[in-house]
Amino acid sequence: MRNPFRYFNSSPEVIRLVVMMYIRYPLSLRQVEDILFERGIDICHETVRYWWNRFGPMFAAAIRKRRLHQRSFSQWRWHLDEVFVRINGETHYLWRAVDHEGEVLEVFATKRRDRKAALKFLKRTMKRYGRPRSIVTDRLRSYRSAMRVIGNAADQACGRWLNNRAENSHQPFRRRERAMQRFRDMKTLQKFAAAHASIHNHFNHDRHLNRRGRCQSKILNTWSGHRTAQIDPEKCRKINGRKIRF
Repeated sequence: MRNPFRYFNSSPEVIRLVVMMYIRYPLSLRQVEDILFERGIDICHETVRYWWNRFGPMFAAAIRKRRLHQRSFSQWRWHLDEVFVRINGETHYLWRAVDHEGEVLEVFATKRRDRKAALKFLKRTMKRYGRPRSIVTDRLRSYRSAMRVIGNAADQACGRWLNNRAENSHQPFRRRERAMQRFRDMKTLQKFAAAHASIHNHFNHDRHLNRRGRCQSKILNTWSGHRTAQIDPEKCRKINGRKIRF
C-alpha cells in the first residue's frame, strides 16, 4: 500500500492531529489554526480545510473497516431518525442509524423524506451490518412502507420515548454543524457526516467500560497508527523550518 503522506512535507502526526481537532471538536478552520500556532505548528486555515477533505474520509473508512472486522456493533436494537438540515435555504434530510449502545451505524443525506429514500437507507444499512432484531423509529409512515417492502415490518417499534437514543445522538453533529455555519451542498454534508460519525465512534464508544488512562492511551495510539509502541511526548519534528515539540 502506498504511503498517503508521501507528497506532504508535514509529518503524519501533525496531519492526524489537525483532522482530529477539526472533525471531532466544534472548532472553525481559523480556531484550529490558532490553537496549532500556540503549539508551534504554523499552518494556514486553508491547509486545515484541504487536509480534512483529503484525509478525513480515508481515516473514517479505516476506522469503519476495523470496527466491522471486530464486530463492535450490536444487532439487538437499532434506532432510526432523520435530521433536518438547511442548505442554501432548502430543507434536506440526514438519515441516521444508531444501535442501542449509541454507536452511529450509518448516515445518509437525501432531498426527500419519502418511502424511496427510507428504503434506500435501510438497504444500505442492512447490507453493511446485517438485519437487527428490532428497529425503533418515530411515526413517520415512510419507515413502515419501506419495511413492508423489505419484509420486517413486524420488527418495528414506535413509542413516545423509545427513540431518545437516536435523538441524543444528534447533539454532537448539531454542535459541529453550528461551528461550521451550516453546509453549502449535499455532497459536503454526506462527506462530513460520514467522517464525523466514524471518528466520534472511535473516540467516545465504550469509554465508560475502561479506566481513563488506559482508554485514552488505547484510543490515541490506535488513531495515530501505533498499536503497540507508545508515542514519546518528548519527540521533536521540524515543520516549515521550525522545531516543534509534541
